[in-house]
Amino acid sequence: MQDEFALFVIFVIFTGAAVLGGIALYARQSLLVAYIALGVLLGPSVAGLVQDPAIIQGVGHIGIIFLLFLLGLNLHPQKLLHMLRDATIVTLVSSIVFAACGALIAVLFGFALLESLLIGCMMMFSSTIIGLKLLPTTALHHRRMGEIIISVLLLQDVIALVMLVVLEGHASAAGRWGQIALLLLTLPGVAVLACALERFLLNRLIARFDTIQEYVFLVAIGWCVGFAQLGATLGLSYEMGAFIAGVALATSRISTHIAESLKPLRDFFLIMFFFSLGASFELSVLPDVAVPACVLAGTMLMLKPFVFRKLLVRMGEGRKLATEIGGRLGQTSEFSLLIAVVATQAGVLSLRASYLIQAAVLITFIVSSYLIMLRFPTPIAVSARLRRD
Repeated sequence: MQDEFALFVIFVIFTGAAVLGGIALYARQSLLVAYIALGVLLGPSVAGLVQDPAIIQGVGHIGIIFLLFLLGLNLHPQKLLHMLRDATIVTLVSSIVFAACGALIAVLFGFALLESLLIGCMMMFSSTIIGLKLLPTTALHHRRMGEIIISVLLLQDVIALVMLVVLEGHASAAGRWGQIALLLLTLPGVAVLACALERFLLNRLIARFDTIQEYVFLVAIGWCVGFAQLGATLGLSYEMGAFIAGVALATSRISTHIAESLKPLRDFFLIMFFFSLGASFELSVLPDVAVPACVLAGTMLMLKPFVFRKLLVRMGEGRKLATEIGGRLGQTSEFSLLIAVVATQAGVLSLRASYLIQAAVLITFIVSSYLIMLRFPTPIAVSARLRRD
């Protein structure tokens, strides 16, 4: 029975995603929006064909791990440091502005001060998935726009992961900040270990057996999930461990091959992840948070492109480039959802605040994806004029 149920769940997810994905493309929407909408329709709130989205979300979370691993594969350590130095001011200033506005809106709608601050902090981030999946490959790797977007997203992801570490440390250590600081110190240690193993072990294995593609594929997966597990075991996160593993492997001569071979596997899990987000959303609580969610989402959708454009122009970038980057980063992030779950489990965020964040994130995903596909080149654009791979 369990095997039949698992096969049925996979059937409804991927068959439904294929059907709804086609409708979404005709409507000039991102496929990610189709996956979320499918989750809402088939989840407990509507049809009830999938009663326990938490299991799917656990499997789908692997897609986020692979996404961070592939992001690291495209970032040579020296290039990474140079990019981060250029984007630090833009990321920090914009994060402060977004957090302050988000917190102010939450306070105005009656949320407690601590909850308002957390809600504001979760508005700091833009979506790594939307930012990268809707960016043409040529722009991602070979143009200034790709470098800036990756730098900003990476710095935001680091801030998000630090927040996750702090919240998880608070939940497990009952506020012992000394232990939380110790957890943060494991980051450079894991990075050094990854670089050492890549240089003295992994590089030699790949050099000897690089003609056997199946073996390289297995080694890449083992390297990714191994450091993801190590990061989680040492108190960081699966995502940070996977990202470190990718950066350490970025100097390998076959890093590009590994990145291309893992993309279908990443997309498989990401479909399940976004489906689970939609299936986990409780439509019954929507009336209670609809107004603040719309105000919060609308503010971020207008504020983020404006702030990023202004900051990038002041840093010397062209107005056209700054406008497009601002538009591509004009949504909130999937990391906001992860942080909301952890904060709720830690007892520092109420369910109402958590649902507010979920609703606001989903709204920005839908609107921002539509605007990006309508205005800028993307690999899945409906218009042939804007379709760039």
